[in-house]
Amino acid sequence: MPDPRFFESLGPATLGELAELTGAELRGDAARPIDEVAPVERAGAHSVTFLGDRKYAAAVAASGAGACFVTAADASGLPEGCTALVTPRAQLAWTKAANRLHRIRPDRGGPAVSPDAVIEENVQIGPGAVIGAGAEIGRGAVIGANAVIGPGVAIGRDCRIGPNTSVQFALLGDRVTLLAGARIGEAGFGATAGDAGVIDIPQLGRVILQDGVTVGANSCIDRGAWDDTSIGENTKIDNLVQVGHNCRIGRNCVLAGRVGISGSVTIGDGAQLGGSVGIADHVNIGAGARLAAGTGVMRDIPAGETWGGVPARPIKRWMREIAWLTRQIGN
Repeated sequence: MPDPRFFESLGPATLGELAELTGAELRGDAARPIDEVAPVERAGAHSVTFLGDRKYAAAVAASGAGACFVTAADASGLPEGCTALVTPRAQLAWTKAANRLHRIRPDRGGPAVSPDAVIEENVQIGPGAVIGAGAEIGRGAVIGANAVIGPGVAIGRDCRIGPNTSVQFALLGDRVTLLAGARIGEAGFGATAGDAGVIDIPQLGRVILQDGVTVGANSCIDRGAWDDTSIGENTKIDNLVQVGHNCRIGRNCVLAGRVGISGSVTIGDGAQLGGSVGIADHVNIGAGARLAAGTGVMRDIPAGETWGGVPARPIKRWMREIAWLTRQIGN
């Protein structure tokens, strides 16, 4: 279930209602209640999931989902107890179901610093700052001018939240530093083809920043689509960095300016990313790996290795190729 500090549950809904809402063909009990949408690996008996890509068919077959939006060709692969909702556009149907079953907790308005916020002693709050209902701020934190701390956000002790930052759908450990203009917890980039054009897919996860993390000015860390986006202890992120939804970055990593990380990337402890590195989605970067500035990563990088170039390859090979090319063109 999405974190109730940030999202409201609007369920349950019956399978019959979801079938009518999405236009899916229901092959099962219309009265069966569903409480939530969930990804395959998290789906339970009262969840509805979807199969949009056959490479996840085995995961669906092993899941405990109560129902699944699925194409007619894949419906026979669902496990016993999982009701098929047959549709040619499974992800779109799941998106509609998500909007029926969940929503962001509405902002009720009120004073800039909500009386429902829990603020420990010696917290400094700059002029124009907004702190939402249910937010928690630990002892010794400094909240800069015009910063926005969303409802339900938890900020640990001795944190430094710079001016004009925004923090939503997030849990921060102790001694976290966010420089001016950082954006934490905005919706990740997820979209699908809708009935009248492209529509957003609800982003129902959070951002977790562990102790000692630093995030540079105007950097963005998106909340997860369902799972959390997480940054490990003492990782340091430069200015103008983009971290996509569902990323998991380990401890003591260093990300230089203008790094761009697509969704669902995993980066091991101690990795170092030079400026303007770009990483495609669902890539794994091993612990201690190093990526030269400007590297374009489209496949997994082994632990401890140094790679460079576009597309990325081991740096010695890349340098030999550059030297060969230089000789060929005579420069």
